[in-house]
Amino acid sequence: MKERGVRKTMVGTVVSDRMDKTVVVLVQRLVKHPLYQKYTRKRARYKAHDEKNECRMGDRVLLLGTRPLSREKRWRVKQILERAH
Repeated sequence: MKERGVRKTMVGTVVSDRMDKTVVVLVQRLVKHPLYQKYTRKRARYKAHDEKNECRMGDRVLLLGTRPLSREKRWRVKQILERAH
C-alpha cells in the first residue's frame, strides 16, 4: 500500500478534559529570533479528538494531524506518552 504523505505530529500537555471526546492540549516550542538569535517560548492550545475519553489533565500526549472533525478540531490523540501523577 502506498503512503500518501507524512502526517504532522506534536507533543503537548492536556490542560482540559471537560468536553466529551475532546481534550485541550498546550504545545510549547522554542523559536529563535531572526535578528537577536535569542530563543523565546511560544505556546499554542489545540483541541484534539480523544475517542475513548482516556486522557486526564496533566498527561503528555502525542497529537496527529487529521481532517477537520469539527469547527476547531484538526488533531487526534494518537498516544498517551506519560500519565499525570
